[in-house]
Amino acid sequence: MSEPLKADGFDKAIIGQCCVSLRLIYDINKMANILILRDNMTLEEAMEYISYNCIGAYVGEMTPIFLNESYELQ
Repeated sequence: MSEPLKADGFDKAIIGQCCVSLRLIYDINKMANILILRDNMTLEEAMEYISYNCIGAYVGEMTPIFLNESYELQ
């Protein structure tokens, strides 16, 4: 099996690893905080960046998993 892929610049947002596929799991809220502090982005800009450049980027079977902890069931 391949090595897990990392999202560049977001090591502090890694919250775990999938037990089945070994893919890394990132907390998107922590990723947003990194962008806000590091790049002076607004929350809206950070979430748009994450959505387009991270969540929307499939780079193979070891593409990281992005978790939104604030998800609520309807």
